[in-house]
This record gives sequence, C-alpha cells and structure tokens, in this order.
Amino acid sequence: MTKKDIVRAISEEVGLTQQQTKEIVQKTFDAIVDCLVRERRIELRNFGVFEVKPRAARKARNPRTGQQVEVPSKHVVTFKPGKYMETKVHNLDESEAPKPETTQTDDLAQARASQAHIDPTPKPDAPSGKWGEG
Repeated sequence: MTKKDIVRAISEEVGLTQQQTKEIVQKTFDAIVDCLVRERRIELRNFGVFEVKPRAARKARNPRTGQQVEVPSKHVVTFKPGKYMETKVHNLDESEAPKPETTQTDDLAQARASQAHIDPTPKPDAPSGKWGEG
C-alpha cells in the first residue's frame, strides 16, 4: 500500500477530495517527523511508539568485495506496535490475509532471474559471502 492508496481510501470514507486528504495525510506525517526530531519519541495510542535511538559505530564487511568497512554511529527510528495492532497482526489467519500485489520491481526481478544463468561453482578469488569471514 502506498501513500496514494491511503489517501484514496480515506478520501472515499470521509467524503473529502483526494487533494484535501493528501494535504491532511502529509501534514500528519510531517508532524510525526517534527515530533521525533524535537522530542525523540511519539506515542500514538492503539497504534504504537516511534522512538529515535542512537546506533553505535561498528565494523562491517562489504558483501561484494569482502573488505572490512567502518560504519559510523547514527540515529535510527524504531517502532514498537501498540497492543491493538499487535493483537490484530498476531491473530491474522492465513486465509484472511490478502496476498501482496506484485510490483513492477518484483516483476523485473523475476524476469531477470529467469533470464540469468548463475554458475553455482565458487570462484577461487571471490569472498565466501558469509558475514564475519574473510
């Protein structure tokens, strides 16, 4: 689901134009971001809690080259679902869950995979591809 889909659904339900609804949805998202920047936390009852947390610097490995790289410290947004959301998602029955629609990107990836020939034998100079080895 995209922001456009959300706007369309809300617009139909409340009887506003899609342009009016789009402005409201965008203002809501902007308010959430502004609050996270200012206060580092926003709690939306029956939905969940967004929180800004620091992530320490670390060493990682480039999966393509196997070379070790430094990843600097940064702030990340975490989300913890509220009880209502957690219960609804936990109780999802597979037969009720809608199947995700394939996107153009998914279709392109499938087409490339079907056309590509992948040699299963590892190259002697290639990294193993496993994290932490090298």
